[in-house]
Amino acid sequence: MIKKDKLNHLLGFEITEADFYEEAFTHRSLGKRNYERLEFLGDAVLQLVISELLYKAHTTVNEGALSRMRASLVRGESLASIARDQGLGDWLNLGSSELRSGVFDRDSVLADVVESLIGAIYLDRGMPYARAFIERVFAEKLANVSVDVQELKDPKSRLQEYLQARGQSLPEYTLLKTEGMPHQRQFTVECRIIGTDQAAVATAGSRRRAEQQAADAALQLAESRNS
Repeated sequence: MIKKDKLNHLLGFEITEADFYEEAFTHRSLGKRNYERLEFLGDAVLQLVISELLYKAHTTVNEGALSRMRASLVRGESLASIARDQGLGDWLNLGSSELRSGVFDRDSVLADVVESLIGAIYLDRGMPYARAFIERVFAEKLANVSVDVQELKDPKSRLQEYLQARGQSLPEYTLLKTEGMPHQRQFTVECRIIGTDQAAVATAGSRRRAEQQAADAALQLAESRNS
């Protein structure tokens, strides 16, 4: 059960409906009443608040750059780092097997919990409180978010543009292997630059993240060879 006094201290305000927060910290391994619906709601609230904050703070930045800035702030890795900073993994209610396997420290789970908690705050105390929480926990990231268009692009996009600018073919991504239990999948992906011997391999908890990491490594390799 949620300890209201400790949660009040964590959030910086008095909660009124503890059930929302109980649900926000409950993993799907414990049944149908879990954080996934609140995650859906919290994601929408987070997107709106971050969009507004960026819009007001960066008055000369165009829509495309604002979208990339927002994406860099609300992506899984960013949310997971906030969850760790706030110690949210310690609040998770997990099934016994998930508890033993360390699910509470997975980036994807921690990112989900940030969004579900925002959803719970929104339902419990409304938008002003949800906004205040978002502003507080994202303060450092908002202050340091890059406005450089190239820096904001994901590695796959940067690699594609780099190759196209040099008249080269688009890279080829190959899933080499998938390992681990369903809740702990590890994907190993190769990114190969067509027409060359240049290739990079990366392993991550999702295929998308593995492709991004492999693309980043391949880009660094290509740039070093052409420098």
